[in-house]
Amino acid sequence: MTTSFVFDTYAKTGKGKILHFDVVIDEQDQQKALNCAKEWLKTIDEKAATVTSENCYFCHSVEAPTELRQQINDQGYAIYKLEGCPK
Repeated sequence: MTTSFVFDTYAKTGKGKILHFDVVIDEQDQQKALNCAKEWLKTIDEKAATVTSENCYFCHSVEAPTELRQQINDQGYAIYKLEGCPK
């Protein structure tokens, strides 16, 4: 069982919309979480979105569910979409 670390994250899109999501990684490393958030935002065509260290912070530790574990294994991080994120 691998413990993963959840970073509660908010990003503001270029159009002013707020995206709320969790970045889940296997290290308690805020800079890595921030980099992963930025990488993911690019994949959803939100290259102009802003996310800062004040808006990406450690929340809690968890054993990632199977779906998130697979994402972490495949790309080094998982995104758990909360509010305002595309489906």
